[in-house]
Amino acid sequence: MNTCSKCGNPHIIIRRKHSGQNLCQECFIESINQKVLSNIRKTMLIEKGDKVLMALSGGKDSVVALHIMNSLQEKNVIDLVAVTIDEGIEGYREEGIEIAKANAKELGVKHRIVRFEDYFGRTLDKMMELDEINQNSTNPRHACTYCGVFRRWILNRVAQEEGATKIATGHNLDDETQSILMNYLEGNINNLIRIGPKTESRDERFTVKIKPLREIPEKEIGLYAIAADLNVHLAGCPYAGDSFRREVGQFIKELSENHHTIMYSTLRGFDKIKPVLKKEFTLKGNNGKCRRCGEPAAGELCKACSFLENWEQNL
Repeated sequence: MNTCSKCGNPHIIIRRKHSGQNLCQECFIESINQKVLSNIRKTMLIEKGDKVLMALSGGKDSVVALHIMNSLQEKNVIDLVAVTIDEGIEGYREEGIEIAKANAKELGVKHRIVRFEDYFGRTLDKMMELDEINQNSTNPRHACTYCGVFRRWILNRVAQEEGATKIATGHNLDDETQSILMNYLEGNINNLIRIGPKTESRDERFTVKIKPLREIPEKEIGLYAIAADLNVHLAGCPYAGDSFRREVGQFIKELSENHHTIMYSTLRGFDKIKPVLKKEFTLKGNNGKCRRCGEPAAGELCKACSFLENWEQNL
């Protein structure tokens, strides 16, 4: 009979195919905690005294990251503040916001809720209506394009407002391998070079972003949430169904069925060649200043404001 590889408990909850390890509930939770904290130290994601802004959607990844990062706040290593972005997706975002609020309240973590509509004058739902009607009816952009640009803009702005030195996100191993493959397939070297546990810019106006869950598979994060009895939002975004990321993610999952270490080998291989990529390709900087919002920009407008002005011109 299989027993826990660490303590011998016969009640195991996971058999890790990539390592052959069997773990009971308690040892599994501890193994995730240890791995995340070890990776934080190994990749120097934080320093004592950092103020970390946690991007908290209410989903399993960000909730697990919040609870683990809070253990560092309890040890007085960091100061932690959470922010939830309300994109304005009717019938979807409301529950996630309530769950995010509940988790932050349970841990005593300062929590802010910020809205697309407050910063940009329209919800994501409205943006998609405008895009289809006024701008790209024959070839509309995917909602993920707009959402990613505007979320990044808001996170950087809120980090400045809070005096945060780091922005933490819940990106997991699946997310990271998807990003590596997506940007390679699209030939986007500029984005490829930015992928990693810590994203730093030569422009100090951008707050450093960190990914404490980068080496944890999505399935294990889901199991952790269940094992630790965490309150998480499980519904999927209605706009994500036909995205390129979803297609790439499905491809990687299918490969992983017969090649259990494929995501780890993809990650390790990329981390080895990234220094060469950075040396050979000059990373494009945003040395200018957006004439509209004042945020860093490569041209006259940052990407977010270029979208906004395009819509306004077509109203």
